[in-house]
Amino acid sequence: MKRGQELLRLADTVVLPGFVGKTPPDWIRRRLADGMSGVVLFSRNIATPSQVAELTAALRAENPQVLVGIDEESGEVTRLEAAAGSTRPGSFALGVVDDLELTEEIARDLGRDLALVGVNLNFAPSADVNSNPDNPVIGLRSFGADADLVSRHTAAWIRGLQSAGVAACAKHFPGHGDTSVDSHHGVPLVAAGAEELHEVALRPFRAAIAEGVRMVMTGHLLVPAFDDAMPATLSRGVLHDLLRVELGFEGVIVTDGIEMTAVSGPYGIGGASARAIAAGADAICVGGEHADEHTAVAIRDAIVDAVLEGRLPEERLADAARRVCELALWSASAVRGPSAPARPGDVAIGLTAARRTLRVTRRSADVVLPLLAPPHVVELAPEMNLAIEKSTPWGVGEPLGKLLPGTTVTRLDASAATGSAIEAALAAAADRPLVTVVRDAHRHVWQMDALSHLLAARPDTVVVEMGLPNRSDLGAVHIATHGASRVCGQAAAELLAGDTQP
Repeated sequence: MKRGQELLRLADTVVLPGFVGKTPPDWIRRRLADGMSGVVLFSRNIATPSQVAELTAALRAENPQVLVGIDEESGEVTRLEAAAGSTRPGSFALGVVDDLELTEEIARDLGRDLALVGVNLNFAPSADVNSNPDNPVIGLRSFGADADLVSRHTAAWIRGLQSAGVAACAKHFPGHGDTSVDSHHGVPLVAAGAEELHEVALRPFRAAIAEGVRMVMTGHLLVPAFDDAMPATLSRGVLHDLLRVELGFEGVIVTDGIEMTAVSGPYGIGGASARAIAAGADAICVGGEHADEHTAVAIRDAIVDAVLEGRLPEERLADAARRVCELALWSASAVRGPSAPARPGDVAIGLTAARRTLRVTRRSADVVLPLLAPPHVVELAPEMNLAIEKSTPWGVGEPLGKLLPGTTVTRLDASAATGSAIEAALAAAADRPLVTVVRDAHRHVWQMDALSHLLAARPDTVVVEMGLPNRSDLGAVHIATHGASRVCGQAAAELLAGDTQP
């Protein structure tokens, strides 16, 4: 019986569940008191900074060394600021500026905000090299398409975040950048050979390990160069042989959301969890979609059953639990660097960064910036992948309206961007400047069709690209923000209204 209780305790240690509510439910409190090591927060758990601080204090009342994780990359992927939009640009924008001190300071600034509300583990940064421009998942979440640049900024981001006492997590190992499938729905294939992977995708992870990153997150990716049968999350060849032995990583290996179809589809959530621990993972991230006690218990029991049935060595489970506990000890005792006091008139570091990332291409001298009158803004809104909150605000129209009262906005998604809707938008822009905002226009035929319709009628259109700027030859003036966070929209609005110089 004692051995059974010990196995249950070890299995509980490696499960990091999510939950529903702005306060911890009874089952979370009970399980933390019984030894569960941590939880993951999502935007559904977050209202205000004071509320999050109260929530994490309640968690620590049950377990003083609790790991409180969050997926806060800044930019498009934000949980802490999901309701209003991020006050910091994302990784791609920082890569465009290519100022390592700025990247480090952005991450340190974020780390301070997380630490203030009691979050001590952040599932960021993305160390993926975005070498496939059609990638539906990574895109702006990557620092860029050059392995050296991504490596430098990954290290700087980790340095900044961990100096604030918040553990960083490099993801998605062994590299999600050269894929065209979303692992929420299927298994992405990484077709590159081993030599190319070492030269490109793995370099940022080596930099992260050298910088002392505390955690690495697996990608649910099939990488035949290392394992042609199992996705990386479930592959001993990838997690143990490559990450642990060859690259020498000694920290915690955590899975990407284990309920994602790429791994849970064939094996179920519990089966995938047990296989992941056996392969070399130390912690199971769950609860983005299945945030209930039943799921957490089912995962724990599946791991215990795997030990009892000989499919998972007890020593491997004990090693995983040890690593998680060591991370919790580090987080509880981490030394936080001093915060520089804000001075009156200081511009927030996020807005400073967003202003620096703007790139303007002028193709016609006939269009004057700043705009001479309030414009009509057409925003073409694509459906985003599940990592990005659908309700998080973005765009240029709203902040521009505050700077140029009288600005009007039409927002169209793929189903609404019909010919008649475009004609109505053109009518609304008659005798006024027209600004069209797109997001990864090169990836969406409907956006390019709508944009072509607008440009044919109004060649003087100003185009603002808030995704990857695959083309800068669209519009009389093309403005690339390199991000769709709130602060990127603010920076573009300032430029259009004349509050800053291009």
